[in-house]
Amino acid sequence: MQSSVFLDFNQFFAMKYFKLFLFLVLLTGCTTVKEYQKVYINDTDMELSASEIQRFETNFQVYREGAAGANGGKTGGGCGCN
Repeated sequence: MQSSVFLDFNQFFAMKYFKLFLFLVLLTGCTTVKEYQKVYINDTDMELSASEIQRFETNFQVYREGAAGANGGKTGGGCGCN
């Protein structure tokens, strides 16, 4: 039978190694950008935009509301008193 002190000691080192592993994994995401690569940072390919799924969900939501068309244009109250 192991004592609780021994288990706590093992858990302490297991957590310590886990934190070290996590730090090393996260460290690999850091990199430096070379001068000649900085030209590509401002490309249109690097811009964040809505994905196809987000566009579909927005289209569906606006269409479902029924107050406007499925294009996400001006919406009203649905009573004809815009």
